[in-house]
Amino acid sequence: MTLALLIALPLLGAILPLLVERHGRSLCAAAAAVAPLVGLVLLLGERSRVFAGETLLQQWQWLPTLGLNFSLRLDGLGFLFALLILGIGLLVILYARYYLSKQEPMGRFYAFLLLFMGAMLGVVLSENLLLMLVFWELTSLSSFLLIGFWGYRSDARRGARMALTVTGAGGLALLAGVLLLGNLVGSFELSEVLAAGHFVRNHELYPLILGLVLLGVFTKSAQFPFHFWLPHAMAAPTPVSAYLHSATMVKAGVFLLARLYPVLAGSEWWFYIVSLVGLATLLVGAVMALFQHDLKGLLAFSTISHLGLITLLFGLDTPLAAVAAIFHIINHATFKASLFMAAGIIDHETGSRDMRRINGMWKYMPHTAALAMVASSAMAGVPLLNGFLSKEMFFGETLAFEHHLLGSFYWMIPAGATLAAVFSVAYSLRFIHDVFFNGEPVNLPKYPPHEPPRYMKVPVEILVFLCVLVGMLPAYTVAPLLAAAATASLGATPPEYSLAIWHGLNLPLLMSVIALIGGIAVYACRQPLFRWYAGLPDMDAKALFELAVRQVVRVAACITGALENGSLQRYLALLLMATLLAVFVGLWDLPQLVGPLAQTRPDPVTALGLGVLCLSAVLTVVFHRRRLVALMMLSVVGLLVSLAFARFSAPDLALTQLSVEVVTVILLMLALYFLPARTPAESSSLRGLRDFLLAGACGGMVSLLTFAVLTRPYAQDLAGFFLANSVPGGGGTNVVNVILVDFRGFDTLGEISVLAIAGVGIYAMLHGLRLLSPSQDAEGRAWARERHPLILASLSRVLLPLALLVSVFIFLRGHNLPGGGFIAGLVTSVALILQYIASGIHWTRERLPLNFQRLAGAGVLIAGLTGLGSWLFGYPFLTSSFGHFHLPLVGEFELATAMLFDLGVYLTVVGATLLILAYLGKLTQNDAATEVH
Repeated sequence: MTLALLIALPLLGAILPLLVERHGRSLCAAAAAVAPLVGLVLLLGERSRVFAGETLLQQWQWLPTLGLNFSLRLDGLGFLFALLILGIGLLVILYARYYLSKQEPMGRFYAFLLLFMGAMLGVVLSENLLLMLVFWELTSLSSFLLIGFWGYRSDARRGARMALTVTGAGGLALLAGVLLLGNLVGSFELSEVLAAGHFVRNHELYPLILGLVLLGVFTKSAQFPFHFWLPHAMAAPTPVSAYLHSATMVKAGVFLLARLYPVLAGSEWWFYIVSLVGLATLLVGAVMALFQHDLKGLLAFSTISHLGLITLLFGLDTPLAAVAAIFHIINHATFKASLFMAAGIIDHETGSRDMRRINGMWKYMPHTAALAMVASSAMAGVPLLNGFLSKEMFFGETLAFEHHLLGSFYWMIPAGATLAAVFSVAYSLRFIHDVFFNGEPVNLPKYPPHEPPRYMKVPVEILVFLCVLVGMLPAYTVAPLLAAAATASLGATPPEYSLAIWHGLNLPLLMSVIALIGGIAVYACRQPLFRWYAGLPDMDAKALFELAVRQVVRVAACITGALENGSLQRYLALLLMATLLAVFVGLWDLPQLVGPLAQTRPDPVTALGLGVLCLSAVLTVVFHRRRLVALMMLSVVGLLVSLAFARFSAPDLALTQLSVEVVTVILLMLALYFLPARTPAESSSLRGLRDFLLAGACGGMVSLLTFAVLTRPYAQDLAGFFLANSVPGGGGTNVVNVILVDFRGFDTLGEISVLAIAGVGIYAMLHGLRLLSPSQDAEGRAWARERHPLILASLSRVLLPLALLVSVFIFLRGHNLPGGGFIAGLVTSVALILQYIASGIHWTRERLPLNFQRLAGAGVLIAGLTGLGSWLFGYPFLTSSFGHFHLPLVGEFELATAMLFDLGVYLTVVGATLLILAYLGKLTQNDAATEVH
């Protein structure tokens, strides 16, 4: 249960800050810190087993037939990322306590942050790929909430929308790739997928799978050309940037590269796509970072560059390159999170992030300046800091890849790496010099600046201390974690490598020296470079994105306008014509319409019923302008359909149809009360002819289709399965009810959830609405003064207990005989709504104080808890159980958990139906002051 708790703690803990927010900011932050702190304790408790090479697996069945199980996995790679998510998340919670102003909803911020933390933990701890996708999309949604936290700012709203659009589109591609990969392997469990690498790489679908998965990776990790969303996400509060864009969200993409490395790596496709995209991202991000004047903009583009570096290392496709990539993931998370926090402190204390204004901060904030300069030096790869070690490994691997893959252009990768390192040193120097030196501040909104509150710097101090400690003592600090993560990513023991600070005079050291000297030279020549950059065409990614979105909306509007003009007749005509075309195409290849089965001659009673049914349908059309008459004819159609179901041995359907018919007629009667009794003729003769021909064609086509089906034998595999397994599998002889509450219980749960939502939605629309009732009918006759006739009221009160008794009887017999929760719910609803009609809203409410919203919600909750209960016994969701019991005097009887599920259905139907009917009836309570015709 440890792994499940790691994910559940932040998701459940998101409620705590909201509950205690009113009791003080410090208590709110402490409540938010509980979940990651407990999670860290649980995670570190598994450290010895993970570092010993053990993979912890936990699994609960969810939807096994679809391959979706709640399977969790903790190995070295998952441990590393979970440690970053929880550790840095805890520091961000402390930092945000002092960053957010008193006017901002801190509880809501922490709730969003913990929701995102739980989603990220779900991504890195999922053993099932489909489960991982669920959490993957949850990270996109929760990051949208965090980026757009300052919703009153347009840049925050646009940045959040851009991030959600790009990463969401990539998530769809990833979904397709995972579905193909799982179907190819035959399982979505990582253990089986990782073992099938050779098979996958040699399959003809491998290029397609690789492309789709990499689209998800590249969009999430802001790789070129999808990098443009990350800088605009900097409109989020700085704690969000420090968390999402250094240690978590953007790392999800490179995590997936590391996780699927044994499956997808090892091919030329992998090398060319991943390495070249990584190289392009590395260079674009490094160059663009130098020219940003916004402090967080510089850090955003540097993040893009470092993500490109990690991607390039994975693309080089050597075991040591993967080790270097994982090492840089660790280092980048520490120095980049500390830099974002330092930038937030500067913004918090000066009111500006413009590096042309925030100069000379060393004089005002020496402690913060020292911390930021150490973190910047680690980002630049200065010796004795952690960034230097992974950068040296990076340079070494750019020289060691298989050169024949690029032919005579093999030099591009080490040259590009060196050039990117030059700009990395240059923008790190700019961060240090322009912010902390370079004269005096210029027109700061907050002057003079000063050091932040003491505990606001503690997270930065911890992270900077780790940068120094790992840089000076790597073998004693990060080595075991790196080895465990690399082993899990490679799926094998990594080759020997050294984390020593000094490796002698070699080419990687020469590349580092060139980068340092070149970076200093580039920064020294920054003014001409800035003038050159200012002369380039202005390419605003946000404006281009908004333009693309507007174009898509415009095209969609044109298509919608062509199809949707507000005419229900047109919609029905298009739908029916499409149906006609589909059926016509399906029947085209039939050699003959008549099948081999003999036709059954109808008996006289059935023929009479069918004749009355057809006549009623025709009369409904003929009198459709006289609404009340049409409704009466329509009710006859419904009644005869119910009799037809009963005639052809479908009593459950007959009962359901009859109950639904009664409820529907009541609903329509309540609605017709506010409509004119007659409607004028609006259709032209030509449109009438069109409708007649279309109706005739559809009727004829459906008749032919039915005739073709009924005269042919059908496969009884599905029906035979349900008939054979209804009693042994579901414990009931009523096959229809067993299908609804057992075999297809998940469908029923979805249906009653939709019904409850519809009821609550209609209640929300009608609540507070009052329509004036007409005092006369359409022909000028006054309505009766007595709203609730005595005879009707008296009879309804006698019938209520009888109807409820029938409802209980139908409910209890439903598992073995026609009936069940749905029919019983409709019978109860009709009996109760009769009380409202006969005796009035207020009289009934006083004697029946039911809250229909809670009743519907309780029904869905009971049905859902019934499904969850099966998990406690190790069975898939909604698995039912039954048993036979004996009581003295009563004898043997059966109990089934499906009855609890059926009880949920019953309550939901009663609650939702009465929500709709009762509140529609309440609209008629106000009389018009004047006559309304």
